[in-house]
Amino acid sequence: MQLQVNGSPAFVYTAAHETDPAKRTVVFVHGAGLDHSWWGLQSRYFGYHGFNVLAVDLPAHGRSGGEPLGAIGAMADWVKRVLEGNKIKSASLVGHSMGALIALEFAARYPECAERIAMIGVAYPMKVSAGFLEAALRNDQAAYDMETIWGHAAQAPLAGNPNPGMWMYGDTLARLARLAPGVLHADLQACNSYAQGMEAAAKVRCPALFILGGRDLMTPPRAAQDLARAIQGSRTVTIGPSGHSLMAEAPDETLNALIAFL
Repeated sequence: MQLQVNGSPAFVYTAAHETDPAKRTVVFVHGAGLDHSWWGLQSRYFGYHGFNVLAVDLPAHGRSGGEPLGAIGAMADWVKRVLEGNKIKSASLVGHSMGALIALEFAARYPECAERIAMIGVAYPMKVSAGFLEAALRNDQAAYDMETIWGHAAQAPLAGNPNPGMWMYGDTLARLARLAPGVLHADLQACNSYAQGMEAAAKVRCPALFILGGRDLMTPPRAAQDLARAIQGSRTVTIGPSGHSLMAEAPDETLNALIAFL
């Protein structure tokens, strides 16, 4: 689906189904430098089991145009515009990494619109190392390598892909290679600068789920504990063998957790 959001073209994957405001809706929000395709298994499942699915490409990502948004709050507002463009009043949000912060901020800003939020591979604060930021600012290949290597558990390059014959590192690098200069840096800087996490958590009134990778090097489970405690009644599922890229490294386990929650 192609929309116009804030004057720029925006792409939203709908699992080949028309949206129906009468149905429950799940919005999938990708992480830094990625796009809607990261949610392949999970978005298709819900799209074929009675839900509206809106797997977004954030501005300047995937098939969406415009400039990258420089702040988590601006991204949350953009998601709200996507819902409005589809005449949907409320939805559940599922976010990965940067997308998890967007889901958190969305629930805080628009409590009447947030039915549930699931935060995958999240940490707060989500600080990014100076070397990583500098490499991304230079559009250096090293930044893409850092995101790819740190974004997977150590077994990922050693036949760790649950899909036989697929190269997990290559899959991530191919997505990052499509980015325009400056996009990855804008995303990482937005994560690094986000300072409203605990304030947002205190405002969340909907059910919240944390899905964490036991071998996550980028956002280790301990880095989500304070945030989880700050959201009343939140639940946590830890997938032991997975790193940061849970939707790819543990697709079935991640989907099962979302099915039980949503």
